[in-house]
Amino acid sequence: MTLVNVGPERFDVWAPDVSSMVLVADGRQYPMQKKETAPGSEGWWTASDAPADGDVDYGYLLDGDTTPVPDPRSRRLPAGVHKQSRTYDPAAYAWQDSGWRGKDLQGAVIYELHVGTFTPDGTLDAAGEKLSYLVDLGIDFIELLPVNGFNGTHNWGYDGVQWYTVHEGYGGPAAYQRFVDAAHAAGLGVIQDVVYNHLGPSGNYLPKFGPYLKQGDANTWGDSVNLDGAGSDVVREYILDNAALWLRDYHVDGLRLDAVHALRDERAVHILEDLGALGDAISAETGLPKTLIAESDLNNPRLIYPRDVNGYGLAGQWSDDFHHAVHVSVSGETTGYYSDFESLGVLAKVLKDGFLHDGSYSSFRGRHHGRPINPSLANPAALVVCNQNHDQIGNRATGDRLSQSLSYGQLAVAAVLTLTSPFTPMLFMGEEYGASTPWQFFTSHPEPELGKATAEGRIKEFERMGWDPAVVPDPQDPETFNRSKLDWSEASTGDHARLLELYKSLTALRREHPDLADPGFGQTEVSFDDDAGWLRFRRGSVEVLVNLSDAKVRLDDAAGDLLLATDEGNALDGGSLALAPWSAAVLKS
Repeated sequence: MTLVNVGPERFDVWAPDVSSMVLVADGRQYPMQKKETAPGSEGWWTASDAPADGDVDYGYLLDGDTTPVPDPRSRRLPAGVHKQSRTYDPAAYAWQDSGWRGKDLQGAVIYELHVGTFTPDGTLDAAGEKLSYLVDLGIDFIELLPVNGFNGTHNWGYDGVQWYTVHEGYGGPAAYQRFVDAAHAAGLGVIQDVVYNHLGPSGNYLPKFGPYLKQGDANTWGDSVNLDGAGSDVVREYILDNAALWLRDYHVDGLRLDAVHALRDERAVHILEDLGALGDAISAETGLPKTLIAESDLNNPRLIYPRDVNGYGLAGQWSDDFHHAVHVSVSGETTGYYSDFESLGVLAKVLKDGFLHDGSYSSFRGRHHGRPINPSLANPAALVVCNQNHDQIGNRATGDRLSQSLSYGQLAVAAVLTLTSPFTPMLFMGEEYGASTPWQFFTSHPEPELGKATAEGRIKEFERMGWDPAVVPDPQDPETFNRSKLDWSEASTGDHARLLELYKSLTALRREHPDLADPGFGQTEVSFDDDAGWLRFRRGSVEVLVNLSDAKVRLDDAAGDLLLATDEGNALDGGSLALAPWSAAVLKS
């Protein structure tokens, strides 16, 4: 792996598939020449007389074209992804976070948010005004959904085409630096969600420059990124330099790596291993922890094993099995990929082992799946878990949250299971107060044909699964986006406020009782009764008892101090505990 500074020279660009190139900067044209480079990195162009300083609007004319295209490493695109780039020097920002010492994943709570729907204004500066709320909630890391450049005004972020930019509608790179600086001042780390497995459908000019993509080798979302073919050395540097941009220039504390199963890489050293090594190198350089987390449903613990035992050396990975087990336990939904998760025994296994499928048969996949976690090579904090997230809500037909169909008691049980688990809990914005607003799939493609195809494809997808097309929101309708914005007035009323206080109490318990997040697989003792609908688990001196039924239950051998109860009817009497329907309690022996 080579660690390369972002952009060897100010306007240098890699374009091995181009025979002639002209830099257009502030309206003037500068012919470019090929540079001499080492084998494997051929194809770099430079303009020797280009502007040396000052803000410049610029683009490139490729092979005699008359319309300039933006820089693949654009730092700003003030007029959109189809227009010219603008220079931006991140070093000009006067950081105030010299006292920031970073945060580790162990014992932390993550809060996932989408900038455009987190606040009414939908900007980074507006999100910065909610930092004190997140501190009071007990959050350690804010995980931002992708913020890089996409076409249109609003989007989930996974249709990005300019990985080095920050969407201008969110405030651009200057607002991003202000947000991270303010988060650090408030004691909060920032994790940035990045997408290295595909590019969006509009504004992707990379194939004009060189073999960034593997034509004809598509994953779910489009052509795969060229990680192992001819020219892939520079493509990998493009990814690593982008990761370094966030971790160095923008001071972020970690990266969430989107859908790593779609990173198709047959090289001996996988790109994930390179990213893990990069994170460790920048951590050593800065003296601050840099946390890389893989979004993965592969149930492959190699992602989090150390590199010296042929792991990838990442700090964490998602455990979808935990989400599925909790979702089924509180909602009763067992269709699709939830079909294997019906028994409380599944939840018990996940709490103990991290995965359900660790080599077992997955009926949804029609094959065996996963492998066991070696407890000597990983600890439970390396698994990031949730009971809701942007995918599990937004990829439902109507984008409905658990709070739109479940009672307060059921939401409280889901919260207890997530925040007292031995893993690293992640909340999705608004979950903590039972937001009634949906979080739906929304796009704003300016191209009519692309917008029409997106809307029709979404409807057909759910129609095949038996949904009435009339209930599936049109992603191109601006109201689909507006409906997905949080209504913060709810947080202070009724059961919303009650649930919010419970979440605050649970995050406080995690801080006050290290046994809840103590490292070590195999240290969780679990018992359950499927027929009666209760489950209890212990870590060290702390025991969590949960009633997942409509009937009151009494559990014996429940001695200790009552640290938390989600229902006033939960009473500890001698050696037994009475649990109201859909409630939970936490005891300390």
